[in-house]
Formats: sequence, structure tokens, C-alpha cells
Amino acid sequence: MNLLEREPSLESLNGWLAQTSAGTGCVVLVAGEAGIGKTALLQEFTSRQRLAKQVLWGGCEALFTPHPLAPFYDIARQAGGEFQRAIAMAETRDGVFNATMDHLSRGAMPMILVFEDVHWADEATLDLIKYLGRRLTRLGVMLIATYRDDEVGARHPLLAVLGDLPPAIVHRLHLSPLSASAVATLAKEAGHSAAGLHEITGGNPFFVTETLAVPADKVPATVRDAVIARLARLSQPARALVNLAALVPGKTERWLLDKAAPESGSDFGALLAECLAVGMVAMPDGSLAFRHELARRAVEEHLPVPQRQALHARILQILQREIGHEIPTTRLVHHADLAGDEAAVLRHGPLAAERAASLGAHREAAAHYATVLRHASSLPDERRAELYEQRSYECYLIDEIGAAISAREAALELRRAAGDPLKVGDNFRWLSRLAWFNGQKAAAEDYAKLAIATLEAQPPGRELAMAYSNCAQLYMLANAAELALQWGGKAIDLATTLGETDILSHAYNNVGTTRATRLDPGGRDDLERSLALALAGGFQEHAARAYTNLATTALRRRDFTYANQYLQAGIAYSEEHDLDSWVRYMTGSRATARLMQGDWAAAADDAQAVIRHPRVAPVSRIPALVVLGLVRARRGDPDAETPLAEAAELALPTGEIQRIGPVIAARAEAAWLKGDLAAMAGEIRTGNDLARQQPDPWMDGELAFWLHRCEGGLEEGVELAEPYRLQRAGKWLAAAVAWEKLGCPYEQAMALAECTDEPDLRRSLEILERLGAVPLAGMVRRKLRAGGVRGIARGAQARHRQNPQGLTTRELAVLALVTQGLRNADIARRLFVSEKTVDHHVSAILGKLGVRSRGEAAAAAHRLGLADAAKTGAAGKK
Repeated sequence: MNLLEREPSLESLNGWLAQTSAGTGCVVLVAGEAGIGKTALLQEFTSRQRLAKQVLWGGCEALFTPHPLAPFYDIARQAGGEFQRAIAMAETRDGVFNATMDHLSRGAMPMILVFEDVHWADEATLDLIKYLGRRLTRLGVMLIATYRDDEVGARHPLLAVLGDLPPAIVHRLHLSPLSASAVATLAKEAGHSAAGLHEITGGNPFFVTETLAVPADKVPATVRDAVIARLARLSQPARALVNLAALVPGKTERWLLDKAAPESGSDFGALLAECLAVGMVAMPDGSLAFRHELARRAVEEHLPVPQRQALHARILQILQREIGHEIPTTRLVHHADLAGDEAAVLRHGPLAAERAASLGAHREAAAHYATVLRHASSLPDERRAELYEQRSYECYLIDEIGAAISAREAALELRRAAGDPLKVGDNFRWLSRLAWFNGQKAAAEDYAKLAIATLEAQPPGRELAMAYSNCAQLYMLANAAELALQWGGKAIDLATTLGETDILSHAYNNVGTTRATRLDPGGRDDLERSLALALAGGFQEHAARAYTNLATTALRRRDFTYANQYLQAGIAYSEEHDLDSWVRYMTGSRATARLMQGDWAAAADDAQAVIRHPRVAPVSRIPALVVLGLVRARRGDPDAETPLAEAAELALPTGEIQRIGPVIAARAEAAWLKGDLAAMAGEIRTGNDLARQQPDPWMDGELAFWLHRCEGGLEEGVELAEPYRLQRAGKWLAAAVAWEKLGCPYEQAMALAECTDEPDLRRSLEILERLGAVPLAGMVRRKLRAGGVRGIARGAQARHRQNPQGLTTRELAVLALVTQGLRNADIARRLFVSEKTVDHHVSAILGKLGVRSRGEAAAAAHRLGLADAAKTGAAGKK
């Protein structure tokens, strides 16, 4: 078959390879539905190109539980030499990572690495792809990854990896189905009628190829029918080979074919020819594979269940006896599970899980433990409890909290029945942690108390020290300072006695964060101690948490010097160690810092990066939503309410003022700017009451400010941060000075807006105009005019005189992008707003210009001389 309608894709690949030859690597993502021709495209590309010094291929397999780092072992075997030996000897994921980087650094450039079917990739492989992708800027490597976008859902782990790759080096190819004319061309070449063929196949090249391979008068309705119809023409021995190969995802080695199907004998060549005629391929190493995974699945599913189980048992028996070939335990578990061989699953499953965990493939480790537990009814209760605990931990690491809780509860019951109080207490502590992640604050506190009560009845040990620190963390998160310090002190004392450095780091973090929140200068010392212990001990998660709390406590008191320093260092550390959840959390904090400092474009950029990520925890999403909502409200953009409403929905169940307070304050400000603050009275009062229970001078001050603005009156006996204390006393000019010293221009302008002297109001207006704070600037102008001041520039309205149609600055920015031919989705990404917001702007533009279409709007902009003004408006929003 000819490779039709793929020349533009081949040209793109050649162009990117040429750039790579200059020493700057790139990642090419080739996406498309199953059977669209991704492999065929890359085979054609690599066969044509003359630049690359080496082309290495690796593929991910559709095993029930994937084999960790399978593509890299494929690549190592192809490269051979020291690289192959280094990969074979690597015991950890870091060993594989380092060996791969070493080989790439030493190899001749440019080099092409092809990873096929990464939608099946294990977690370790995905991590290594991300690891390499972040380091390709200094290597002449073209890394090509293919995946089926029709099998990648919104929460697929691959999307998180793709989202974390540096955008500057990523190129994307999406392969579309063949056109009707291309399908007709293929049908003509095959001597087949094209009638209805495009409709039946949807232009999918595999579907077309498979359909055209059967007689013209038997065009099947589905691809499965086409595959089975072709298999019907095989001899019985050839059919046996095909059935065997269908149960081995990826490829079936020649030695396995010889041992599992000995009847092939000396006729293997003839049987192989039969297999190739029905769409299979023979690899250079003698292995046999299906040209497409869909065909393999069709054959596998067509086999009766008893026959399938018997074949899996035969394959397993051969693999277990094999000593001349390296057989991954993952592969043994796959066949043992599908053969229903309980003993083999219990023998190989835990080893496969441990290996996957050591390589950082935690999703695969969790799956292996689940497989083992399905077959574990005959194991002693103690061993089953261990397996449940191990599965729970792996599920916790991959953010499958519901499954982690279920496994931990099962382990708890077994430990209770065995009368093991240390394990019972430790499981209570873990359930406390998991309940908090699941938004169940009350349950988290109840489990924490049960853990303490259980463990304090036993000789003090590591479990009790961690239970104390867990309590400190819960109280710290709830701003219950005295209790957090009390439990943190107990954890520090016991961990010091036991010499448990990781628990010391954890506990000092809780104590330091609590003290820093109360504006105690010693809090930062404790947090620095936590960070130093974590870095020295290699406790990566504790180090990321220390960086985070050092940054956020500094940010809470508006100490941007320290906040920015820790955010920069913490994000760099977390990226280096692929701690992506912490990267996203700190990116949300950086968005908040940038908003406070008046860099709204960068703040919105950070916020959108977090919000758009397919896998982000609520605690990271909440501040990003708040920032996006406030930027929209302050600029006067539509749809500020949607992100703020989502933030409220996520924050309220936490019961924590540090999550709830900023959301209520942001919603209050957005309502006030629209003249509807009274509707927020009940919500502000609720937040203010919660703040009284969880004291924080900054959060208390902000909520007290909005409560006073809403209801009037002053509350006594509440400690407020200085700018809010000055505002409560009516010292607006002094408050503005305090905000200016902190580096918060919008808050400075808000305070100045409450002054009565004209110079102060003009200064407020100047700041607001610079920030693009349209609603508040309008309030200040009205106040000046009401005071008899004349000759005030009318901001956006003054600019309207330059365009009689009265387009706002934002509408001019949108118009500029419309004249460039961008669609609404592209404009939304450029301006960091929702597509719905752009829809509103475009409708307004069409109405003001009196036109019916985007094309007419672009023509009108040029005719009326608005094009240059539009470009200026767009430039001001970058």
C-alpha cells in the first residue's frame, strides 16, 4: 500500500530533524487513533532521512500490567555494548536514567529515538520520557513518541507528562484519517470497489487495509470481522501460531514459538508465509507480531475462554523454565493471572510489584498488588495485611486515594484480628493522612486520635513519633497553633531520641509553619532546619514540602523577597526530582505572589498552567482559580464568577481558613466591584467567624476589612496585620504607605481611593490605570468628579474617542487577534481568559462595528483605521 496524504507530515519531521542536527534536541508527539498509520509514517521517515547517525526504536506493550521501562530495554538491546550492560545491571530507576543520559551524551548526533504506543507506557517510562524531554536542549536527539489520542482520557497519566515537557522543544503531529479520494485510490490499487468503503472505515488506514484484504464480495461491517475472515483461510498449524501470538502482547520470540508450537517443525517457513499473508510481520530477530494491536485483540477475544487459559498456562510454563533469556516478572504475572495459576501469581506478583516500585512505576506496582490480592485468599493473614498496606501506599503515591483507603481499611481489619497494636496504630495514622487528602477533615482527626491512643499503650517507637507529627500537621493546617506546637514538640522529642531524621524533618516543618503563621521569627529557623535535614537525608518529598511552607509563610506576610527566593529554589528542586505535584502547588503560590505584586499577566499565566493541567490536586487548583478570578474581576473581564465559584466548591469541604479565606475575600472583592457586596454578607460573616477560630493576622485582617465594608462596625480584640489595622482605624494614607512598602500596588491604590484629597485620588487612579484595573479606576474617577474636579482623563473612554465605535481596550485586543485569523479558543489562550469570555467580546465587537461576521469585522477594522489601535491594545496585554 502507498503512504498517501502524509507528505506534509514527512516534511515537518525532516525540518525538525534538520534543526536537531544543529545540536538542539526536540520532542515530536505523533498522535492519532488506532490504525491511523503512525508506525508506517515513522518507518517511511527513518528510511528516507540521511542525517541521523543512529535510529533506535522501543515500544510499549499492552500487558495487563506494563513491564517497567520496556522501551528502554529494547533500545539498549539495539544499541548494544556498554549501554546494554549498564541498563541490564541497573537496580533502580535512577540507574536506568543515568545510563540512558550517559549513552545519549556520548553518542554520535543527531540521533532519533522512537517510543511507540506510549499510551501503554508504565509510570517509570513516562517519568524517563519527561526526564529526557527536560534535558534535550543540550543534546542533538530527536525523541519521537507515538500514542493513541482516542485512548487517552482526561486523567490519563500521559497527559500530565506531555503537559510538563518544555513547550519550546515540543512539536506535535496529529494524523488525520484518509480522505474519500485516498481511500478510493487504495481500493482501485487492490482491485476493490470503493463504494461505501470510506463510510464503513471512516478513512482509518488500518481499517481500509484490513477490509481490502478480504474478497471484494465480503466486505465486513467491522474490522474484527475482517480479521477473523482472513484467519479462516489459514491451515490448522498456522492458525495455532496465530492464536499463540495473539496471547503475547508486543511480539512473540522465535524460541517461544518453537517451544509452544512444536508442530510447526521444519515447515515453519511455510507457516510463517501464511501468517504474513494475513497481516502479521516477522521481525529481524525472528519474532512474530501482529501488524496492528487491534488485530491481535480481535484474535484473542475470538478464542474461547478455556482455550485462552490453556494457552496462557502453556506459555507460562515455558517462560518459567527459560534460563537463556531474560524474562521480566511482569510478563510472568500477566500469563499467570490470565491462566488462573494462583501459585504462580503469588510467586511472581510481589517481585514484579517491588521491582516496579523501585523504578518509580508506582501505578504498575499498585496494579501488581491488586492482581496478587485477587489470588491471595490462601495466604496467611499477616502476609495479606502486608500486601494491602503495600498496595495502599502505592495508590497513595499515584493519587488514587479511594483505593488507598479501601486497601488500608482491609489491612487494619487483618491487623486487628491478629492482635498487632503497632500495625493497627500505624494503619490508623495512615487512614488519618488519607482521609485528609480525601477532604474528610473530621475523619482525619478521629483516626489521628485513635492512632495516638493505640500507640501510646505500647513502647514508644517510630510509629508513635510519626503519629505525633501527623497530629501536629493536622492542627497546623487548621491554624490550631497551640495544639500544633504541642504535638510537634512531642514528635521532635521522640524522633530525636530514636534518631529518626525523616520524622524530625516532618515535625520541624509543622512547628515552623505554625510559628511563622503567627509571625514568630523563629518559625523560619525551624523550617530551614526541616529543609536542611531533608536535603541531607535525601528525603525529597520532605524537602519539597519545606520549600513550599517556607515560601507560603513568607507570602502570607507579604515578604516577597523570601517568598520569591524559596519559590524559585523549590520549583527548581521539584522539577529536578520530578516532584510534579509540588511544582504545581508552588506554581499556584507563585501566581498569588505575582498577583499581589501587580504582575497580572504573569499571574494569569501561572494560574492557567495549573488549572489546565489534567492531574492537579484541589489544594493546588484552589489558589490558581482565585488568582484567575481576581485578575478577571480587577480588569473588568466577564466570567470572573466561574473560577471563584469552583474555588469555593473545592475549598469549603477542607474546613481550613487558609483555603476558604482567600476564596471568600476574592468573591467579596468581585461582588464589590460589581456593586453587589451586600449579597456576600452571610458568606463573609461565615468566613470571619472561621478566621476567629483559626487566627492568622493577615487572613483575619482581609476578612475583617470586607466585613466592615459590608456591614460596618468594628470588632475588638482581634490581632490584624499592620495595613489592615491602619485601614480599620481609618488611616487610609498610612495604610497606602504600608502597602507601598510591602510592594502591593493594587492594595495601595485601594487605600488611596478611600482618601479625600485630590492628589491621593489622582495617585490611586494613576496606579490603577497602569495595572489595567478598569472597574476600580472608574470608581475613583467618579469620586473625583463628584468632588468637583474637572479635566480628568477618562481612561478607556478617552481612548474611545480614537475609535467612535467605543471599543474597550480588551475589545481592541480581541479585535487585533481576530484580524490575524485566530479562532476564539486560540484568542482565549493568548489572553488567559475563557473561550466563553472571548465569545462575549466578539459579540460586542460585531455589534459595535455593525457587522455580521469575523471577516467583516477585520475588514471594518482596517477601513476605520482601528487595526493599529487594535494592535496597540493587544500589545499592552502581553
